[in-house]
Amino acid sequence: MTQTAASAPPLPLRNLIVLVAAQAFLGAQMSMIFTVGGLAGQSLATNPCLATLPLSLIVLGSVLTAQPMSSFMAVHGRRAGFILATAAGGIGAAISAHALAIGSFPLFCLGSLLAGIYMSAQGFYRFAATDGIAPEHQSKAISWVLAGGLIAAVLGPQLVKVTAQALVVPFQATYLAIIAINLAGPLLFAFLRIPAPGRRVKGQSGGQVAGRTRAQLLRDPVILVAMICGMVSYALMNLVMTSTPLAVVGCGHTTTNAADIVSAHVLAMYLPSFFTGHLIARFGREVIVGIGLFILAVAGAVALTGVDLEQFFLALVLLGLGWNFGFIGSTAMLAAAHAPEERGTVQGMNDFVVFGGVFLASLSSGGLMTCASADAVAGWQAVNLAMLPFLTLAGAALIWLVLRPKDTR
Repeated sequence: MTQTAASAPPLPLRNLIVLVAAQAFLGAQMSMIFTVGGLAGQSLATNPCLATLPLSLIVLGSVLTAQPMSSFMAVHGRRAGFILATAAGGIGAAISAHALAIGSFPLFCLGSLLAGIYMSAQGFYRFAATDGIAPEHQSKAISWVLAGGLIAAVLGPQLVKVTAQALVVPFQATYLAIIAINLAGPLLFAFLRIPAPGRRVKGQSGGQVAGRTRAQLLRDPVILVAMICGMVSYALMNLVMTSTPLAVVGCGHTTTNAADIVSAHVLAMYLPSFFTGHLIARFGREVIVGIGLFILAVAGAVALTGVDLEQFFLALVLLGLGWNFGFIGSTAMLAAAHAPEERGTVQGMNDFVVFGGVFLASLSSGGLMTCASADAVAGWQAVNLAMLPFLTLAGAALIWLVLRPKDTR
């Protein structure tokens, strides 16, 4: 696509600016939902074991729509997919707000499921950043888009503080604010210019190459390990984060404390993004992923030492940092391992696996925290101990990839 004005920035740069802004502003809704969703679910559910089910259903919605969303964008383009997702996010928030007003837990779960469509699309912001970018700059583009989450990390919890008790029905105003956030989506994405991969781009000729099948892609060691490490990094972060507000409040602290801890966690998730791309370029993708997995293990160890506010803060900050290195590193591994014509298949398949793991982690988090344990302290310990086998799996897979003979990689 040619530029219409000499003063307009190059398209990859303009797209990057749009995607950073989307991550920053539209992405604030996810930290808002994950701060209040479990508490709102707890107020509506008749069974305390179901308190975090709405959060799990958000992730399930993301799992179910990852591949369809990727296929939709492969045909209609990124902009159409992202606008569709903001519409779903707004509708989901409206249903959730109404469910809180009438005290309906099933309806609240439905709204959460629809919110998962937005979550699925937000996951593609990082991939959209690599469209039209030279391979050597892709990890930096991914990092910059995720760095937009810094604003979301501040904006989301602050909006929760203002809105959580703003109306007679607790948390209803939070979901009304999420509706307003999503209404800005179409205006923002109007500036996005990324051709669908199936269309010819001006100046190019030739037909579309089919690329490898899903089975062939899964036999690629780099793709396979990148998917495993991405899934483990994201799933374990979600496993712990989902239970954090319940653990903080259950251990005698306040909702404001929980919002502050979530804010610090999300800041730690995105602040390193300013230099993660540079670290990947210098030390390699696999090294950064390995460091991320190690930091996640340290986060779990810190959480097991106690339930004072300082321990919650440190554990959640380390959790965010580990996620950043593990997830950005594995995304960079994946982006470098497939051809442009395989984009839709690989990215949809990856996010199905990643968010499938996140869904199971979120579902398990609620059970471990509220059902399988006698009190909040025991539940918090159970959640963090559950990290160990999955970190072992991802670490073993990464070591296997690094130690493979280079002539077979």
